Amino acid sequence: MNIGHQILFFISTLGAFNGIILSLYLFLIKKRRSTAVIFLYILLLSLSIRIGKSVFLYFNPSLPKIYLQIGLSACFLIGPSVYYFFRSAMTKATHIPNSWKWSWGIQAGILILGGILVPYQTYPEIWNNIIVYIIYAQWLIYLIATGFLLKSVLKTFFTMPSTLNDTEKFWVMLFLGNSIIYLAYLLSFASIINGMYISGPVLFTLMLYLAIFFNLSGTKFEVTETAVKTEKRKIAATDAVVWIERLENAILGKALYKDPNLKLSDLAKAINISVHQLSQLLNDNIGKSFSTYINEYRIHEACRLINTNGHLTFEAIGYEVGYNSKSTFYAAFRKIKATTPALYKESAENAP
Repeated sequence: MNIGHQILFFISTLGAFNGIILSLYLFLIKKRRSTAVIFLYILLLSLSIRIGKSVFLYFNPSLPKIYLQIGLSACFLIGPSVYYFFRSAMTKATHIPNSWKWSWGIQAGILILGGILVPYQTYPEIWNNIIVYIIYAQWLIYLIATGFLLKSVLKTFFTMPSTLNDTEKFWVMLFLGNSIIYLAYLLSFASIINGMYISGPVLFTLMLYLAIFFNLSGTKFEVTETAVKTEKRKIAATDAVVWIERLENAILGKALYKDPNLKLSDLAKAINISVHQLSQLLNDNIGKSFSTYINEYRIHEACRLINTNGHLTFEAIGYEVGYNSKSTFYAAFRKIKATTPALYKESAENAP
């Protein structure tokens, strides 16, 4: 083994070893393990075992079959770990739902029974020609599902990365890192690019130390109520201009304000940003609450209808612009225009 191979072996094994140590730390030492941290522990341990097997196989092709089976079996847990980490982190899950337990139980059963009934040592052809395809397909399906979970965060990362908070940046790093590791293994497995097999361990080492850096700098792995309340970083002016324009286009183009059940989350989804970012945009950059912002559009449209559609009653106008009761419409009108609909109409009719 020359000096280059020695360095490559050291870097690769360092990541696998430290990954196991970190996963054990999360499991044994860290107090009050949240649901997200449990899945992060499983992810790190699974990746570390898979990476360790890759390193030793790369430098020792005659590695016993049992180690190959362990490495591929661990690979079967990577996809689910990634997906359920993000599910629990993004929803602030405090416990593991029964549906998740059933999903994990079924997959763990398949993993254990499959390993016992069809061991790699006895059936290498089945593992190499069937099982490995199932493992990579399952991993890919979970990565795609995770990408849909992170769709708005990923879109923001590629368009306005400066608006992401540290937790969201960690999420992007973790997802893209796993995707690149998967791609490295897939390209190597398909013999498309030679030398990609060892790239997985090297990339994992890099990803692991970036994760450690994020953690040491105080970044939370998941969204917490405290983090949402205390984060007051102002959105950059250039990004705010883009978002405000997108917000106005959605409000007017789709007449979203006419929906009496419109919520902040609905509006955030319509313009592909997080609820927290939209709330921050409205409060810090526009200087209005969500209700005030929407009411202004509704009352502006109500005034237009009062001026142009004399046959409509005030109650009908209120329903038309998005209010589900006459009293709510009157209260909002008085707050925005400092008068009642009737007095506004009388004033408009008497205007020269």
